[in-house]
This record gives sequence, structure tokens and C-alpha cells, in this order.
Amino acid sequence: MKWRGRRQSDNVEDRRGMSGGGKVIAGGGAIAIVFFLVKMFFPEAAPFVDTIQQSQGAQQTEQVEQRELTPEEKEMGEFVSTVFADTEDIWTKIFEENNLGTYEQPKMVLFTGSVETACGGASSASGPFYCPGDHKVYMDLAFFEELRTRFGAKGGDFAIAYVIAHEVGHHVQTILGTSGKVRQLQQSKSEAEANKLSVCLELQADFYGGLWAHYNQKYLEEGDIEEALSAAHAVGDDAIQSKMQGHIVPDSFTHGSSEQRMKWFMKGFKSGDIRLGDTFAEEL
Repeated sequence: MKWRGRRQSDNVEDRRGMSGGGKVIAGGGAIAIVFFLVKMFFPEAAPFVDTIQQSQGAQQTEQVEQRELTPEEKEMGEFVSTVFADTEDIWTKIFEENNLGTYEQPKMVLFTGSVETACGGASSASGPFYCPGDHKVYMDLAFFEELRTRFGAKGGDFAIAYVIAHEVGHHVQTILGTSGKVRQLQQSKSEAEANKLSVCLELQADFYGGLWAHYNQKYLEEGDIEEALSAAHAVGDDAIQSKMQGHIVPDSFTHGSSEQRMKWFMKGFKSGDIRLGDTFAEEL
């Protein structure tokens, strides 16, 4: 991907090198999860929860242990900031072209080891994720080395770009109201049915990642799409289950098979049309 010398996002917070992800929050992750659930299911209580969280915020303390980032880590930070800037520009354009209102830009936090979020505490083992409670994408970049060595992805910079675009896709789902509707619907479903809804949500985020790539083609290089597809294949539920447990249980899928994930990424990339991303109509 052609990225050097281009605009970098102002919405990236780099906590790498900070012990414990940079901050320790009084009360821990469990309380944060309770706050998030209360605000989701009882929106009328949101102002009171916000007041409590702001009070807790005053009790945050900075970790003092910090190391200097290596030149390679600094370069990686510049790369992901450039990709994140591309998502800002492109989703602003997509929202404008489709009369979806004003695109609210998310933030991204780079961390090492563990991190506290509005959705609770998380470790590197969680992999990259989006928290709807604070509209932030969280990434420990060490994940991508594991994706290559443990799960067989080709690697390359566009594999990282694909994952960032996928997580930003979850932000798009949040501000469009899709995620909230799905979570509510899941409350009345069996585990297998709820899992199918989760799969549709994840496949739509893959579609949105492909849609971003479609709009970003002037910066793509030969082999970029193959890197994205390799990453999508590696994180398919069937590929992961086969490697981790030696057998596949389709009813337990929550992200979709390798074939589904590649299919929906390519549909977004080839079509460039957000209206064709209704995974719920096609997959359920």
C-alpha cells in the first residue's frame, strides 16, 4: 500500500510501551461492563451513568513505566495512522454520497499487553476489537505477527489495513444503529440463532472493509487484495477451529467461515455500493 508521506489521523492514541496500557481505572473492567450494559438497555439512565464515569475518570492514574519505541514500532504507528486517516476520509465521503448524515470519526488506541476500555478490560489475546461504549478501535500490533506465524496469513501491510477497516466497519454499524438492533434481537434467540446474527454482523463489517478498499484503490499496490483475503481466510471460524481444536462446529461460529469472510470483503471491494451489504438478508 502506498502510504508514506500522506496524511496521518489525529485520532490515534499510542499507548505502546506503557505498562498496563497507559492508565489504571478505579473499579476495573467489571464496573465498566456494567456501565456499558446499563446505557445500552436503559438509555434514560445514560446521564446518571455518565456522571459516575466522569467522577471515576478523575481517579485515573498514569503509569510511570514507559519505554522508547523502536524505529520499526514508530514506522508501524505512522502506517496505521495513515490507514486510519483513509478510513476517516472515505467514510465521510460514503456518508455524504448516500445521505447517511455526518460521519462521526472513531478513535484508535494502540496498546501493548492489556488495556482498559469502556467495554471492560482486555488483553492482547483478544485481538483487535471495537468498543461501542467509547467508539474506539483497540489494537495490539503484535497480533499480526501471530496471525502470520500461528494462523498462516501471508502478512504484509494490507493485512493490517484490512483488519483496521473491518473494525471501523463495526463503528459504522454502531452509528447507523445496526449493532444495537442486532444485540437487542439476540436477547430473544437461542444460542445458535444468536450466533448466526453475530456472523451476519461480522460479515457486514468485512463488506465494509472491502467497500473502503474500493474507494482507496489509488493507493493500492499489487498483492494488497491478496494479503487482505489471506487474512480474512486465516480468521474464519472454520480455519481457527480446525487449528485450535481439530474439528469444526458450525453452530458455534460467531464471525463466519473463511469462504464467507472472503466473499463479503470482495463483494464490498468489487461493488463499491453500501446498499449491497445486507448480509442479514442473504445469510440468514
